Amino acid sequence: MKNLLDFITKHYHWMLFLLLEIISGFMLFRYNSYQGSVWVSSANAVTGKINEWRSGVTQFFNLTERNAQLEQRNAQLEQQLSELRQMAEEQQTDTLAYTRPSLQAVESYELIPAKVVASSVSMRDNLFTITGGTADGIKPDMGVICGTGIVGVVYMVSSHYAVVMPVLNSRSHISCSIRGKDYFGYLSWNGGNPLTAFVDDMPRHAKVEVGDWVETSGYSSIFPKGVSVGKVLAVDNSADGLSYRLRVQLSTDFACLRNVYVVKGEGLAERFRLQQQATDSLNMTKTKN
Repeated sequence: MKNLLDFITKHYHWMLFLLLEIISGFMLFRYNSYQGSVWVSSANAVTGKINEWRSGVTQFFNLTERNAQLEQRNAQLEQQLSELRQMAEEQQTDTLAYTRPSLQAVESYELIPAKVVASSVSMRDNLFTITGGTADGIKPDMGVICGTGIVGVVYMVSSHYAVVMPVLNSRSHISCSIRGKDYFGYLSWNGGNPLTAFVDDMPRHAKVEVGDWVETSGYSSIFPKGVSVGKVLAVDNSADGLSYRLRVQLSTDFACLRNVYVVKGEGLAERFRLQQQATDSLNMTKTKN
């Protein structure tokens, strides 16, 4: 104990200096927005690199399992292809008609490929980290999709990484519509099962049935119209009874998500800016009157 006290007495000025440095650093980044944003961006870049290394190691040791999954998936696809061919022969219709809506949704937009290096599905406000950042043309508020449908929206970006707010986040609200019927509402998720979400504010006069497909409505600058969201499992009344609340089985399995695409929609952003300018102009006219 005496040696410890002697050490503290001898070096107390260095310990005091270190303590004051920690306190000043905390106050600097906590109460100054610019320094705080720099700290978050730097920490995000470092964390993203570490997560990428960890993801690479994990994927390397899971190659055997992944190959088995791919073989199983190939078998399922072969079976589905066979069934589609049989349906086409029986109904004498063009099989391409089944795939055109999904392809047309993004065929006129640039897609930036990225990989998921960190993710979670068990929290109320989940976030994903993907490769690709400002150096690749990725910006906040860009839509993110995968081969099976919608994923989420870019939330924060550094030079080489981006954080995505997926559908599995309580703050995510994405405009959706019923395929072929044009009734629309807002997709939300309040925790729990990562395979299901809800579409709120669906009009009472909407003719929605179990089994209908939900897709993006195109009423925003983030997603084009027609990106798959999921299938209606149940049609319930909202809490106030003024609209429907749809329970939807999501088309994207977020637990095994690896490859995604960021939608670079300059046309969407231009259209949204024009709509916003028109709304602002109308509001200014009303104020003057």
